[in-house]
Amino acid sequence: MQSALTKIILDESRQGESFLSSLPENKHFVKTFYIESYGCQMNFSDSEIVASILNGVGFSAISNPEHADLILINTCSIREKAEQTVRTRLKIFEQVKNRRPSVLVGVLGCMAERLKSKFLEEEKLVDLVIGPDAYRTLPALIGDAESGLRAVNVLLSRDETYADIAPVRLGSNGITAFVSIMRGCNNMCSFCVVPFTRGRERSRNAESIYAECCNLFQNGFREVTLLGQNVDSYYWVDERSSEIVTFANLLKKVASISPQLRIRFSTSHPKDITDDVLVAISIHPNICKYIHLPVQSGSTRVLQQMNRTYTREWYMAKIIRIRELVPDCGISSDIISGFCTETEEDHLATLSVMSFARFDMSYMFFYSERPGTLAARRFQDDVSEETKKRRLSEVVKLQNQLSLESNERDLGKVFEVLIEGDSKKSKHEWMGRNSQNKVVIFPKSGNCFVPGNYVDVRISACTGATLLGSAISGNCN
Repeated sequence: MQSALTKIILDESRQGESFLSSLPENKHFVKTFYIESYGCQMNFSDSEIVASILNGVGFSAISNPEHADLILINTCSIREKAEQTVRTRLKIFEQVKNRRPSVLVGVLGCMAERLKSKFLEEEKLVDLVIGPDAYRTLPALIGDAESGLRAVNVLLSRDETYADIAPVRLGSNGITAFVSIMRGCNNMCSFCVVPFTRGRERSRNAESIYAECCNLFQNGFREVTLLGQNVDSYYWVDERSSEIVTFANLLKKVASISPQLRIRFSTSHPKDITDDVLVAISIHPNICKYIHLPVQSGSTRVLQQMNRTYTREWYMAKIIRIRELVPDCGISSDIISGFCTETEEDHLATLSVMSFARFDMSYMFFYSERPGTLAARRFQDDVSEETKKRRLSEVVKLQNQLSLESNERDLGKVFEVLIEGDSKKSKHEWMGRNSQNKVVIFPKSGNCFVPGNYVDVRISACTGATLLGSAISGNCN
């Protein structure tokens, strides 16, 4: 998954208002909850499942933790900084609990699975600890906590996909939505905690995915992002017909709902993305021409240390193949600087792969050793923090240059843009994205467009992060 920090806080902002308005009516609400999420898009999606479960047993969402009966924080263990942020928030919630002892505080997600005893017994910061596969038991655990019992369930499952739960769309703009298609991961990348915190890979029923996407489209959504730790390994067999649904099949199935529904997906593992997927992208205009393909390192030796199961040359060949089959495809990546034993030569190899691939953007971090991972057990974290930061700054500098060059190549081009809402900087401008996942800003200019419309925009200027242009045509309906 993309590992950039995502924070969803239901505050007094428009985001919070949008979330509250998206909740189904329930005249039997008797208690309130507040939720924050940190980490990857999968955590965001999980929080929507949790909100649905709580809504179903009489909890309503509120935007201020000071007045909530239940405070939840959905956590991430992918990097030390994310865990430190969560601990800071828990200290703040502890103050709320000191003022109102009846408040329950719960930790969800990856940190819950990894640090269950520490939270409950050593630090006594929380009342509930719930792992990613145990959200159905949340109502019972709340009852246990209210009775003063130890409320914890971090058991991993081999079949839980929450396929039958209709998520409550947190902070939704009503245009774009995440749809989880699988859970867990079978890859054992040595730096990653996901296989230990989210369990083994299992794919969701394809019919339930299709039904959820149909429902979203019927309710005005115009873009879905299919989520999984490794979407390309999606594999589901219909027991009635024995039909095998691969990820390429699933993409085509969802694309058939309507040409007005865009499909994105994240994340792809370089070893698993197939020509079938690339062909599906090339022949279906509504499957976005954008792939997030984490490289992590440009050094074959370091990739072997990371247990990524491909070489530098193999990755570069995959980039060539993508550009052959989908010439205008946007490509982004994840990059880790300063992994165990990384030399200056390894670092330069990463920079050269970046230049070769011409990534449109990247999520870039320096290595943070995570307890329990294969790397923590096998290797010494022997690159100094000073060196890690210096190498990361060079990676960031190069990516900024590549992003600007990528956007400059788009000057003069016309893109179909899906309007998502107002620009952050001005209510007089629209913000949307093109198929390549680039943010496009353009003036409203008194036109009749609204969020959810597709608009052709001619690009006239750019920054390293944004395309700027003007609408030349579109559908005002």
